[in-house]
Amino acid sequence: MRKRTSLDKAVVEVWQREVGQLSTRTFARRLAASEDLVLQLGMYRKLEKHRGCVNTVSFNTDGDILVSGSDDRRVMLWDWEAGRVKLSFHSGHIDNVFQAKIMPYTDDRSIVTCAADGQVRHAQILERGGVETVLLAEHQGRAHKLAIEPGSPHIFYTCGEDGLVQHFDLRTGTSTELFTCHSFHDKSRFMPIVQLNAITIDPRHPNLFAVAGSDEFARLYDIRKYKWDGSTEFGQPTDCFCPSHLIGDDEVGITGLAFSDQSELLVSYNDEFIYLFTRGMELGLNPVPASPLSVGGDAGEKGPDSDLEASPLAMDADDGDGPQVYNGHRNCDTVKGVSFFGPNCEYVVSGSDCGRIFIWRKKGGELLRAMEADKHVVNCIESHPHATVLASSGIENDIKIWTPNAIERATLPANIEQLKHKGRGWMYRASSSQDLMLQLFSLQRQRTGPERYGEDMAASRELLDLMLAFNTNGDVSSDDRGDNSSLGTV
Repeated sequence: MRKRTSLDKAVVEVWQREVGQLSTRTFARRLAASEDLVLQLGMYRKLEKHRGCVNTVSFNTDGDILVSGSDDRRVMLWDWEAGRVKLSFHSGHIDNVFQAKIMPYTDDRSIVTCAADGQVRHAQILERGGVETVLLAEHQGRAHKLAIEPGSPHIFYTCGEDGLVQHFDLRTGTSTELFTCHSFHDKSRFMPIVQLNAITIDPRHPNLFAVAGSDEFARLYDIRKYKWDGSTEFGQPTDCFCPSHLIGDDEVGITGLAFSDQSELLVSYNDEFIYLFTRGMELGLNPVPASPLSVGGDAGEKGPDSDLEASPLAMDADDGDGPQVYNGHRNCDTVKGVSFFGPNCEYVVSGSDCGRIFIWRKKGGELLRAMEADKHVVNCIESHPHATVLASSGIENDIKIWTPNAIERATLPANIEQLKHKGRGWMYRASSSQDLMLQLFSLQRQRTGPERYGEDMAASRELLDLMLAFNTNGDVSSDDRGDNSSLGTV
């Protein structure tokens, strides 16, 4: 019997739609998820107006507008189909814009940004086309990412290299400092604060958000546990996630996070691979005592009410299964994001230091595409909310739009070089005065209030350890850091 081809399947589904056996909505979603469309992705157009590296691209809820931010400190709103700028304005930041997003249900008039200057700002587009920007809060160091509460025109979160996570409500224009992220390891180490690069919110359970940065763990938090009167400590995560072989690796870190519509957590490691964590792969509240050989539900420390407050990822464990791995790309030189693609998150996409976009099938991890997209590095890839469309940006000054416009199905290039990995750890050494000051500021923030006076001796010892470690690592060269001083998203 002849094996059914994708064309045969498409013909059957068209017939099912015509006779009413398949709804138009289901047909459209199956078509958008077709692997044929992924293999026919090609460059639709370039958007060229920025005068610096484009560090962030994001679609609005309807998908007809793309917002971008750049090293030129400008924010632009694009009619990406027509290839023209609808609005361009100065963000108010004094350093590279790292992320810009349009708040939903605001008629695309409310935009929030964060940047290398540590500032978090709100831009309001006025009726006559003017733009008013205000400073909401600051981080002590670079603020790479923000996350908007799904469906909310008011609530969002930010994280920064000072380890601080902040909660914002645009109705009051106020920010709340939720917690500073600490390492699970011995606090006498010279980097006790986890410098945060990524934050993401679970779309199915918007009370849950994950953060990650300069250590090996992705941490999951539940905002419902926060007491807004400040009466409790909120720094304890609900769960943590990490591949077993990376537990205890003090040179590895995380640059990107993403939740799927099915509450799966995607984690991208620097100079390592991408991992997909599903139900049953949690490490518990304190993952360090867990055996590296066990990543199941028994690993790590469990709270007394963990069964009642288990995250969606911790339910219905698949015993013995580790995270799905996606490899072939290279993530060493810059802070790269990672995301899902497809109407039901059927694919995983990431940029690479080789200037390509990598697309894997989520189930099984097979590499499907490696598309040339930048002369240097691809940092950002954004999926359209409804259509089979991607937007990408990197070290070049433009944005590239990708649609399934190719006539022939693509194959993987035969010349994908075996990329040599650089020495790991450039993101996390206290190798500059800025890195040292970030740690000092973060430690100082925790020494406020009379109730903390008893900890002065321990805090002083931590400061001394920082100084000694900085002196030891003071001769680290720019080559050790991947020579990335000129890269806008580092």
